[in-house]
Amino acid sequence: MACMAQVMARASNQVTATPERVLDFLRDYRESRPRILTDHYSAYRVEQGGRGAGTVIGYHFAAGGRERDYRLRVEESPGALVERDELSSFVSRWTVSPSGTGAEVTLEGSWRGAGGVGGIFERLFAPLGLRRIYGEVLSKLAASIAS
Repeated sequence: MACMAQVMARASNQVTATPERVLDFLRDYRESRPRILTDHYSAYRVEQGGRGAGTVIGYHFAAGGRERDYRLRVEESPGALVERDELSSFVSRWTVSPSGTGAEVTLEGSWRGAGGVGGIFERLFAPLGLRRIYGEVLSKLAASIAS
């Protein structure tokens, strides 16, 4: 059996709001969160809850010629929201920390990648595309909080 390696993509951005305000915005999966999603996300829905830990969200994601459905359950820890996919090994983590007069927000996605030659290409190219998309999401977050 081929070895499956961890694949990870990460992007960060400065936001001119307190960490508490950013986390409050990110916890709101019904109203706030859909405003920062890019066109790569479709069929976004809240299946359970809607605010913070215990919330379950679903969406369809398409990028780089790949598409898949996600169903993520939200967990919280100090300064962070973790969204674990119930359909795969994918995990996204939002980390918010104080930075100057605002906050630094980091969005990281990770999953167990494929093995073999396909896995090599996945580890090389998937993080590049996802990092770009995460950068767009974080820019939309900064703009949404500023308005």
